[in-house]
Amino acid sequence: MTEHLDQNRLDALWDFDDFTASEQRFRSELLLVEPGSVIAAELATQLARVRGLQSDFAEADQILSGIVSADSVVLARVLLERGRVLNSSGRAGAAIPLFEEALATAAAIGADYLTVDAAHMLAIADPEHAERWTIRALETVDETTDTRTKRWAVSLHNNLGWALFDRGERAAGLAELELAADAAHAVGTPQQQIWAREAIDEARDTISKLAD
Repeated sequence: MTEHLDQNRLDALWDFDDFTASEQRFRSELLLVEPGSVIAAELATQLARVRGLQSDFAEADQILSGIVSADSVVLARVLLERGRVLNSSGRAGAAIPLFEEALATAAAIGADYLTVDAAHMLAIADPEHAERWTIRALETVDETTDTRTKRWAVSLHNNLGWALFDRGERAAGLAELELAADAAHAVGTPQQQIWAREAIDEARDTISKLAD
């Protein structure tokens, strides 16, 4: 059975408040794994991601182009990161087909975390259909047995809640924010629990002011 990168291990390497430190960790980790392995290919996709987050889209694309693997998880990750590079560089329209392919690839092999990630990115890149993509992501979250994947429910319900709230469906939006808080309490981090409660307070305060 092919060994893949554990999502919890990947979480430990990422610091979204310090891309430089994240990049250094990925480069160091790549020195510790077998060159040409599936794990090395997966780590390379994350190195490409962090370079893209630092707006070095050319290097990110170069790293992704150098990944050669027939593994479906690697393929899903490459598609995701190519889509992210395009989306971050202002080419959301070109990113959508890549995210759709990443979603189909991940779903076909039961890679729940990547399936949700792809649907989540589609909601960002394709805002006209954001609600549909978010609901698709939540379907996988509801069905999965993976605790780490279930944590996606927090941000997904939060994003859907504000989308509904912003278009005037405030009761429905608040209900989604409350679901986000429930998810944060059940599987989220302490920080997510704080953010979820703050979101509910903000929504209720807005509703109260509008009612005055």
